[in-house]
Amino acid sequence: MPSFHSPLGALPSRFRRERLLIVGCGDTGLRVARALGSRLTLLALSSSPGRQGVLRSAGLRVLGGNLDDSASLRRIAGIATRVLHLAPPPAQGSGDPRTRDLLQALRRRSAPLSLVYGSTSAVYGDCQGAVATETRAPDAHSARAGRRLDAEARIRAQGRAWRSSILRIPGIYAPDRAEGTALDRVRHGLPVLASHDDVYTNHIHADDLARACIAALWRGRAQRVYNTNDDTRLKMGDYYDLAADLAGLPRPPRLPRAELAQQLSPMRMSFMAESRQMDNTRMKRELRLRLRYPEVAHGLAAALAGKA
Repeated sequence: MPSFHSPLGALPSRFRRERLLIVGCGDTGLRVARALGSRLTLLALSSSPGRQGVLRSAGLRVLGGNLDDSASLRRIAGIATRVLHLAPPPAQGSGDPRTRDLLQALRRRSAPLSLVYGSTSAVYGDCQGAVATETRAPDAHSARAGRRLDAEARIRAQGRAWRSSILRIPGIYAPDRAEGTALDRVRHGLPVLASHDDVYTNHIHADDLARACIAALWRGRAQRVYNTNDDTRLKMGDYYDLAADLAGLPRPPRLPRAELAQQLSPMRMSFMAESRQMDNTRMKRELRLRLRYPEVAHGLAAALAGKA
């Protein structure tokens, strides 16, 4: 993975005294930390002792706390000037008590200047291939997406407390992510949907997502939603065909939906149940973000060349 710089350029001296708290500091949070470096104090909330070494090696100060234990969150009140919330909701239930308790803890003392929440594009539901802008009414079809909508609503309700931005994130890819890329799938010859059943899917390179998070922390407008995706307009099967062509591998077999469902897990099939084309105009205009990998073809080609 190449090093990359903050889209903000050189931060003013007053920003160097700021403190960024990352909640849910997984792959994306670590990329944010590496991009910002020593220009401000970096904090991470973690309940996993085994994870603390990884976080510290990325320059983060670790705060012990568990989003499922509200009492453990008291120490984060007033500790950060900006907050990046990337933690997922619980796997069960109709709401997101983790976000509820986090917001309650942050309200106990001086509020942060800004909060950015990483949501999911699944809140739009099935758009049947139509273009989805941020003004489109959410229509979450899954309980997982419904919990994200609950978190969004709680965050937007804090409008008078601090400036919040919500990033609706689609499929994240990068060769050094645990989930890998489409290249891994085609190397294993896994099947995809037949053309007549295929769905539009959306993507963002992990490095570009980290840069979008940073831009939103400083440039995001109050209580604003941003589609955080690249410029690609491809159906899912065509995406894997592209990956195969770039790698010089056979294209994956195409199967009708009913037949494919017999081979893949319900979770994986759920990602093929909705079709939408996300519009990222607002992200590029308001966050002034220039994508390093504007299309998946660029990101996949860089991965094959060992440059991403």
